[in-house]
Amino acid sequence: MTLEQLKIFVAVAEREHVTRAAEALNVTQSAASGAIAALEARYAVPLFHRVGRGIQLTEAGRAFLDEARAVIGRAAHAETMLADFAGLKRGTLRIVASQTIASYWLPPKLATFHERHPQIAVELAIDNSEGAAAQVLHGIADLGFVEGTIDEPALAHWVVGYDTMVLVGREPVDAVDAAWLRRARWIVREQGSGTRSSFEAVLHARDFDPALLSVAMTLPSNEAVRTAVEAGAGVAVLSRLVVERALAAGDLAELPMDLPDRPFHALRHKERYRTRAADAFTDLIKEQAR
Repeated sequence: MTLEQLKIFVAVAEREHVTRAAEALNVTQSAASGAIAALEARYAVPLFHRVGRGIQLTEAGRAFLDEARAVIGRAAHAETMLADFAGLKRGTLRIVASQTIASYWLPPKLATFHERHPQIAVELAIDNSEGAAAQVLHGIADLGFVEGTIDEPALAHWVVGYDTMVLVGREPVDAVDAAWLRRARWIVREQGSGTRSSFEAVLHARDFDPALLSVAMTLPSNEAVRTAVEAGAGVAVLSRLVVERALAAGDLAELPMDLPDRPFHALRHKERYRTRAADAFTDLIKEQAR
């Protein structure tokens, strides 16, 4: 049993999907499938039920998941403590972020961090807001960055930026009211996505039940949602960071709905060891915010 196999098992278990886990870990689908198969063959214990194209944890798999997370967390903690003895001359900064932040907001900051600390390796994982919080909670990541608020007492969270949400469609409309919201065909992100939870919070604040939306598609990424809207499949609420080029090119129209800015939050475990690399990165974000 290797640490890499455990990481792959946890990623597959959390997503119940081999391909998505492989993408998140930046490994091939065959490598992810092989790691699971090797674990099951080595101990002659099935960890997943194969149900059609889906997978679900077996009883043994559910029990093993907590142990695997604990081992990964302890290994990361041990590596971090040793690396910190060398200051910022070596080591790894492990970050997990939701899609909008990882794709658009973080990269310039990571580039600056690399210029200042070229000996620190940066590992960036992408997950929805709930998944990102889980990785920080279990010690898999040093820092998390999410769009939604996370209700987890063990995690410290603070605002590091703001994002503008916009309603977009293929063609412009004159007005958006409750009747229009019910008539429109909606393209939405999956449950647990910060983009989806932020939009649903806006609807609740306006006394509109999100269950009344006519959802045509539920898609796993911002880019997939944007592409579906560009193709005329429906309308969506997305970050302006995601759609600004399409708006400028005329591929999408911004529709008249006043949406509040949403905060980006950083996450850190309150009790786990704080690395110098993580502190240096959060200091850089504060510096750039000024």
